[in-house]
Amino acid sequence: MLVPFTLIDEQPDFVVLNKAAGVSFHSEDGAGLVVLAAKQLGYPLFSVHRLDKVTSGLIILARSSKAAAELTQLFSTHQVQKFYLALSVAKPTKKQGWVKGDMAPARRGAWKLLTSQHNPAVSYFVSQGFADLPFRAFLIKPFSGKTHQVRVALKSIGAAILGDELYQGSTSDRVYLHAYALHFNLSGKVFHYVLPPDQGQFFQQLCQYNALAQWTTPWQLNWPGYKLQQRANE
Repeated sequence: MLVPFTLIDEQPDFVVLNKAAGVSFHSEDGAGLVVLAAKQLGYPLFSVHRLDKVTSGLIILARSSKAAAELTQLFSTHQVQKFYLALSVAKPTKKQGWVKGDMAPARRGAWKLLTSQHNPAVSYFVSQGFADLPFRAFLIKPFSGKTHQVRVALKSIGAAILGDELYQGSTSDRVYLHAYALHFNLSGKVFHYVLPPDQGQFFQQLCQYNALAQWTTPWQLNWPGYKLQQRANE
């Protein structure tokens, strides 16, 4: 039986959960993640960001409307650094770099990346391949918060996420996208969370291979600053 979530941390203002892949954030056919977590933990919870149903990993829920407003402001102004882990069996057109562009609805609930940049989805990624593993691992830092942003970004460089059939990814036991790390400052205190994935045979192979050793503190990697670069190009 699928366990919808596990509790990672419990703070006075928020909780951090590990959401299982396949669990809806919103209540659809049945209770969604927020309802399930509030019932199990025994107090009200408020959403401040979301994860796709297919995505596993770290998600924050606020414990009061005041904390929800503060956290929502942090997310909406991109003051929360988010890092995603993904696997692909396809060869990307580049091994690291920017993916930028406006996004527009496509067919069957999918989205597509445009060449225009009026209100773009912006992501930067690094990746690594392995001699003994049949996939490539991607660490992605989104600088904006668009629907399906990471999934569309990897599809656009020819490396659709393993299991993500909506974006022409190879069939697998799950969509190999995981919310891997969070780093932010709330009320003068710095919080950071890193959660290696544990759901899916290929993520288990990745962890057994010790492939995440160089990504244990992803916020300390040399990520380019999008806003600074944007100003420099104006």
